[in-house]
Amino acid sequence: MIREILNTEIKSIENDGVDVVYITDYKMKNIVSVPFAVSNFSVLLIKSGKMNIRFHDETNIVNRKDLLVIPFNSICTKLEATDNIQLYLVRTNFDFAFNNCYEKELSDAFSFLMLKSDRKISLQKADFKVLSLIYKLLYALQNSDDKPEVIIKLRRICFNLFIYELKFIHSKYKPDLTLDFSRRESIVIQFLTILSIHLRKQHHVQFYAGALFITPGHLNKMVKESTGKTAKAFIIEALVNVSKNLLTDSSYSVSNIADELEFSSAENFGVFFKRHTGMLPTEFRSNKK
Repeated sequence: MIREILNTEIKSIENDGVDVVYITDYKMKNIVSVPFAVSNFSVLLIKSGKMNIRFHDETNIVNRKDLLVIPFNSICTKLEATDNIQLYLVRTNFDFAFNNCYEKELSDAFSFLMLKSDRKISLQKADFKVLSLIYKLLYALQNSDDKPEVIIKLRRICFNLFIYELKFIHSKYKPDLTLDFSRRESIVIQFLTILSIHLRKQHHVQFYAGALFITPGHLNKMVKESTGKTAKAFIIEALVNVSKNLLTDSSYSVSNIADELEFSSAENFGVFFKRHTGMLPTEFRSNKK
């Protein structure tokens, strides 16, 4: 069960890019087949029981009140869990964080946590309770039957609270930890920052590569190595998400949106939107009513 959860890719459009799992009934005491890649940025919080998990050559034995941050694309080489294990798990990806971190400071903190090596922190009781509550809120929102637009807003707020709490915990328990990025990681973060600013006007990898003084091929390679997707894929997905947000606002006509996003015509915008969503803009808007 745990391997399947860690090794399943999140589809951002289907799950809003964040998935919360609460494991309370793990019956089998086992050794999970390894190695395998962790497909998402994952944060484990142990409620009870014990887990022995190793990434590359570093082993982490996590017990009650332990927090373990697992960066994207980590290779798990050992995973054992006791049959009484109970844990909370949040999985997310760059897309969701890129579109939902309200402040650049939180976005930078998330990028650091997502790209850096795994690390365990044994929490004090008060910090464990706070983080457990945030996990429970995220889990409740994920399973709520309330109006979708309300849930999306609340999940964004709760996700930012989650990242803020992780940032606070790391500054408290790991005060010597600095936001020290490799060149590749720095370029990925700079690309995402520039994309957030220029997305509506600039749709081509060449622009972003030029702003970073590297070739488009090199940018695509570095982004893919860090995130699993190319820079082009990020541009397309971000543009689709912005398009969907604008289409939910009835004050914008399709032609207005095409102009806002600097497509040459409403027809070309329609072709782009259908290619990547399977629907025309008007069909998407009708389905949202």
